[in-house]
Order: sequence, then structure tokens, then C-alpha cells
Amino acid sequence: MPEFLSQSQIEQFDRDGYLVIPSFLTPDETNELLQRSKDLLDDFDPATHPLTKFTTGDDNHVGDDYFLDSGDKMWVHFLPLNCIGPSLTQIPATSSLASTCISRYFLETDALDKDGKLNREKQKAVNKIGHGLHELDPAFRRVTLENDRLRFLVRDLKFHHDPVALQSMVITKQQQIGGEGTTFLYTDPPSALGCWIALEKCTALNGALSFLPGSHKTTPITKRFVRLGPGKGTGFEALVSPAEEKAVQERSAQDAGKYVMETCEPGDLVLIHGSVLHKSERNTSPNTRFAYTFHLIESQPWAKYDEKNWLQPTKAMPFSRVLPRGEINEF
Repeated sequence: MPEFLSQSQIEQFDRDGYLVIPSFLTPDETNELLQRSKDLLDDFDPATHPLTKFTTGDDNHVGDDYFLDSGDKMWVHFLPLNCIGPSLTQIPATSSLASTCISRYFLETDALDKDGKLNREKQKAVNKIGHGLHELDPAFRRVTLENDRLRFLVRDLKFHHDPVALQSMVITKQQQIGGEGTTFLYTDPPSALGCWIALEKCTALNGALSFLPGSHKTTPITKRFVRLGPGKGTGFEALVSPAEEKAVQERSAQDAGKYVMETCEPGDLVLIHGSVLHKSERNTSPNTRFAYTFHLIESQPWAKYDEKNWLQPTKAMPFSRVLPRGEINEF
């Protein structure tokens, strides 16, 4: 019998491809993560770091080792004023922030003026902080790898036999800023599960998530974000023909009015199937919308992690198991 989730919640996740779990974190846990996130922003001094730019997109790709080897670090994304595309600028960290385990910083090119200076307050330029928070920061580690409620959830959901955690981020969703993109983590068979935790109130005005219920069973993934090979960086790899992709886009346009918005209170958890269609609208409010998110995937021998995924485990930091050592979720 389920210990944490009800049977109706398990069935709802299977049917809809997502599930909102109220009050997954306590108010104290939520406030600790929110304050820690703000402290990381406040401590960062971009004036002490050299600036190196790179871009990503269908034609211009994030490509150097500094980005590709950043999965075992914590780093910061800086966001353009108009939030068009994921173009990035990186700032290697050499300051006292090393003591907080932050060692790599990435800035959007539009966040800099013609003289290479930030064109607004650094706290309002940051889009994301990641991707090793769950490993390197004690506060985030406690709610991810050391959280009994997460282990109960894994056992009840029976989505993974032996899940590992990866790609953790704080998404700040600044005021007057647009939607979020998605990075795909492919396994064979597919097993990605997103865990999205609201650190602030999420409303229709500040970018609450919306979902197309059941789309994980009807809409194929048409492309993947992958490593393109030595010296070639990253980019998108098509999984279907152009005609099939066009058909999917047309169906998605027809379903635009069927999305369901899910407002959340601080501490609420949203489970997100790796294939369900979801989006976040612009934050048109005067308030931020901080959220902490990480992913779970199946480990071997139940699934193979694709070597072309942009994020790869390292010897220093392999993907960490969620369940206690020796425990396998049997189903």
C-alpha cells in the first residue's frame, strides 16, 4: 500500500503526466532554500570576473569544455532583457565564492552593455542557478538526496527501480521576463521525471506552470539537446522527419486552449513526466517566482543513460542514488 501518495494521486499522475503535491516541503525548509538562493545572488560579484561569451540555438551552439564539464559545479545563468533564446555568456569564478561551491557562471549576452557591464542589477539579471545544487549545497542536498519524503514518493509512484538525481536548478523567474526552456535528458527506455518545488507563491501573473494533460501519451518528442561530438559543442538532434515535426506542431497549436494552469503555494511539489507538454508564461507581475527543480532518471540495468546527453556524470561526481544503499524499488 502507498505510504506517502494516495492511490488516486498515483492514478492521476499516470493519466495527466503531472501531479501537484501540496506542502511537500515545510515552511522552514522552503524559506531556507529561498534565502540561500538570494544569498547566492547577493554574494556574486561579476566585476571580479573575466567575461567570455558563447551562444546556443539551432545554428549557434554552446560548445566549449567549460560548459560541457559544468555538471558537477554550481553556476549562474544571466538573462537578456527580452529573454529571446538561450544565448549565454560565461564568467569563471575565482573569488571567495569558491567556499560556497560556486565555480562557474554563465551570462546571457543581452545582459551586458556595449562595454561588457551588466545593464541592470545582478539580482534581476539572473535566470537560473545550477546544476549541482543537490550535490554541493547542504540546504538543497537535504531536501533532495537526504529527504525521506522523496524516498516515500519514489516507492509509491513506482516510476523508477533505482533512481538517481541530476540537473538541479533554482529558477528565479524575474519580473517582466518570459517563459522557460527545457533541456532533455534521454535514457533508453525514457525515464526522466522532473521535480519542481515552488519557493514563492506561483500565480497566473508571475509565471505559474501550465500543462497539457495526457500529452505524455500522445505527443512524441521531436528533437533532443545533445553533444554533437568533440569540438562541435551542443545542439538539437531531430528524432522525427520534418513532415512529422510539422504535424506535431500543428496538433500542438490546436491544443493550445487545453492547457491547465497550476498555481502553487511555497513548498508545493509538482511532479512532471519527462514527455508531458508544459510551459510557463511571462512574469508580468512585480514579484519574482523562485522555484527549485531537479530531475530523477532510472539507473542501469533498467535504463541506459545516453552518452550524447549534454550533462554527463564525472568521476568526481557520479549521479547520486535517491534510495538507501542496497534498496531497489520492486514492481
